[in-house]
Amino acid sequence: MSRQQICSAGEVSPGTSLRVELDGLPPLAVFNLDGEYYIMNDTCTHGEASLCEGDIEDGQVECPWHNARFCIKSGRALTFPAVEAQRTYRVEVEDGKLYLVD
Repeated sequence: MSRQQICSAGEVSPGTSLRVELDGLPPLAVFNLDGEYYIMNDTCTHGEASLCEGDIEDGQVECPWHNARFCIKSGRALTFPAVEAQRTYRVEVEDGKLYLVD
C-alpha cells in the first residue's frame, strides 16, 4: 500500500474541488463535502472534460461538457451520457494534509 500527499485540507473549501496532478496517476479531483474529503479521477469517463470545472450539488458533480453526473463518494455514473464509473481513491487526513492511499 502506498500513500502520497495530495494537498493541504485548507486548499479545498467545503463544497468545492481541486484538480491535482501527481506523477504516475491521471489528473485527480479532490472534493470537500462538508469537511469530508473524496478523491476520484478528474477526467470524465464520457469525454475529456475536467470534473473540477463542473457544478457540485447534493454529493454529485456534473460534467461541464455533457451534463453527466457522478456520485462523489462512490464514483458511480448517475446520468447519461456517462455509463462508466470514475475511479475513486481512499483519503487519509493527518495534520491538516490530505493523503491518497492506494
